[in-house]
Amino acid sequence: MIANCRSCGSEGVVRRVVSLGRAPLANRLSDDQEAALAEPRYPLDLCLCDHCALVQLGEAPPPAEIFADYPYLSSFSDTMVEHARELAGTLIRECSLNESTRVVEVGSNDGYLLQHFAEAGVPTLGVDPAAAACELAAQRGVETRQEFFGEAVAGDLAAEGISPRVIVANNVMAHVPDVNDVVAGVRVLLAEDGMFVIETPYLRDLIGGLEFDTIYHEHVFYYSLTSLQALLARHGLGRIDAQRVPIHGGSLRVFARAGTGATPAAERLLAEEEEWGVRRTEAYSEFSARVDRRRQQLRDLLNGRKDAGRRLAAYGAAAKGVMLLNALDVGSEILEFVVDRNPKKQGRFLPGSGLRIRPPDDLLTEMPDDVLLLAWNVAGEVIEQQAEYRGRGGSLIVPLPELRVVEP
Repeated sequence: MIANCRSCGSEGVVRRVVSLGRAPLANRLSDDQEAALAEPRYPLDLCLCDHCALVQLGEAPPPAEIFADYPYLSSFSDTMVEHARELAGTLIRECSLNESTRVVEVGSNDGYLLQHFAEAGVPTLGVDPAAAACELAAQRGVETRQEFFGEAVAGDLAAEGISPRVIVANNVMAHVPDVNDVVAGVRVLLAEDGMFVIETPYLRDLIGGLEFDTIYHEHVFYYSLTSLQALLARHGLGRIDAQRVPIHGGSLRVFARAGTGATPAAERLLAEEEEWGVRRTEAYSEFSARVDRRRQQLRDLLNGRKDAGRRLAAYGAAAKGVMLLNALDVGSEILEFVVDRNPKKQGRFLPGSGLRIRPPDDLLTEMPDDVLLLAWNVAGEVIEQQAEYRGRGGSLIVPLPELRVVEP
């Protein structure tokens, strides 16, 4: 268990507020079912810093252990690609981006965001540690450096004359254990009049929407605007604006520049967080009790359908799906298989449950009676995709944020 806050460094003020037991690394897919079932499990505890209000894991495996063979590719979600297109368009307009400016993305994945800037003629550069993602980005014409971004890498890029008007960290700030190194790197690299844009799952939405499946070892941090403001201000990026966006079950988008001060919109969010109880342990203990109740509801529903002779499968082999199955202690005794659109995952096995990953077309081939929608955060997209499956009599079980069954 950590002794000091990973962000502000405060000693003796980090308290454990939620414990979800032990879990496997969520993205550690295996080519062997026995190996998948035997994957080591690590403690999964959330801690709260009394000083800067940052919620963080009590223990976190080394990043290289998680990201060396990282299978998540954003482009296999139509929702994510469209969201990226909208974000790129917004930044091009508001930051006056053109062929003489540059955008750098930290944790750029397969180029799903930067491709939209490139199509508009804006020079781009991605920085990402995952080899497979970098290769796919290159195929899209998105230049990508295979590195863990930090102050040293930023110094190297600055020495090459790179000075971006915009640096984007889209769904990456939750993943990096040394957030101070990342933000220090941003400060080194960012142009004097530049903007740092962060998008990350929002703590209040996680708590309010009961999104316990988004708590896993890859996500070291769970941000409020309060904790992000403290981190940014520490590195001289204290002029902030903020807005809530619906992606990923609820996210926070923050715009930061050099200086100090917050816009009225950011001030309102900060005040709402204080009223909600961002620093109080009661908000987290209530969340933990609600998680226990939902886990029992889901187990009862799945067991009841299985006992009634129905056949069940699952949709979505992403990290959140692994964590939901782990929290429910559900595997092949209930579910026959899981499907996913990413061909790099197909044929492999989920850690912990050992479920085999198959292509979505197999839902029509096998026609299970029910499909547990592990990718509930893109439920609308999946329900539309699976119109034929539902037309043939299949049902979809949506576990979060509200438990519901989408009937045939």
